[in-house]
Amino acid sequence: MTNFKTKVIHGGVSGDATTGAVSVPIFRSSTFKQKVLGGNVPYEYGRSGNPTREALEKLIADLEGGVRGFAFATGLAGIHAVLSIFNAGDHIIFTDDLYGGTFRLMTKVMEKTGLTCDFVDLTDLEKVKAMIKPNTKAIYLETPSNPLLKIVDIEAVAEISKANGLLTIADNTFATPYFQQPLALGADIVLHSGTKYLGGHSDVVSGLVTTNSADLAEQIYFNQNSIGGVLGPDDSWLLQRGIKTLALRMAAHEANAAALAGYLISNDKVAKVYFPGLESHSGHEIAKKQMSGFGGMISFELKDDSKVKEFVESLKIFTLAESLGGVESLIEVPAVMTHSSIPKELREASGIKDGLIRVSAGIEDIEDLLADFSQAFDKI
Repeated sequence: MTNFKTKVIHGGVSGDATTGAVSVPIFRSSTFKQKVLGGNVPYEYGRSGNPTREALEKLIADLEGGVRGFAFATGLAGIHAVLSIFNAGDHIIFTDDLYGGTFRLMTKVMEKTGLTCDFVDLTDLEKVKAMIKPNTKAIYLETPSNPLLKIVDIEAVAEISKANGLLTIADNTFATPYFQQPLALGADIVLHSGTKYLGGHSDVVSGLVTTNSADLAEQIYFNQNSIGGVLGPDDSWLLQRGIKTLALRMAAHEANAAALAGYLISNDKVAKVYFPGLESHSGHEIAKKQMSGFGGMISFELKDDSKVKEFVESLKIFTLAESLGGVESLIEVPAVMTHSSIPKELREASGIKDGLIRVSAGIEDIEDLLADFSQAFDKI
């Protein structure tokens, strides 16, 4: 199978060979019978492995071109397992407009274990090179980034990593494997908040990781099993079901996002629009090179940021809520919500202003979404 629309439905483990069921069964078992004492069995304990979870893990590996996949209870649990492959004294370079939860995990939890980090604009390759230290072990990127939708040249960063003996870790949550394949561009590990576009229905919290290195896979599995933040069988089934419609949903998300971005850029109450599909976006050409589409996320700033609260609370179809990637359109203010854990001075230094608004375009009728924006802008 080489075509993505087929792979999301038939990739990984897509049925049950024993019964012929076309849907993977949900195995709600905490332990598994061992016929021979000390024998080699595929499943022994639910934390170490579960058939339903394994079906999902094989699917994300197929979609991203990895050798093995891993499913976690949350995206942050997956990031924790990946960061735990490093040792005390190691240094990691992160993108500067990083998701707030990842920033908090690194600076408030992982630094206690002896890891160190720096944050840099990864779109500036010279700054990236200058940030590398003798103890640097990895570069961690998001592209498109959260929430400024910066586009990092994955191939260029991976080349810098390889030249310096570093790993490249890519958070592919915003693009999904439908629009972007980081491993094929040189990344070593790919992360997802499965809660977002992969699940797609705002009904399951999860994280996924894959790698194209057998050695890294063994290290990540060891941490997954040792730390124990695994995804349960019911949620594994829900996430796999969501992925089956990923290609259809992503095309609809992108179409609506493009239309909303076009509306916003022509609105005289809007100061700036961040959407990589716009030719005016600084990363537009790189996005065209490494992505097959521009995704469903938009961020923008009002000219009068004192009107942000009134604007978001006036919307009727857009839901004021954290998260993204569901079928419903969501809107939030990063400085107050998703990125509030980042100190204000650091937020503003990376470009995340108090008045920045982030939009996750859903798959509703675009005329209704545009009308909702219009009536909210009329009120401010």
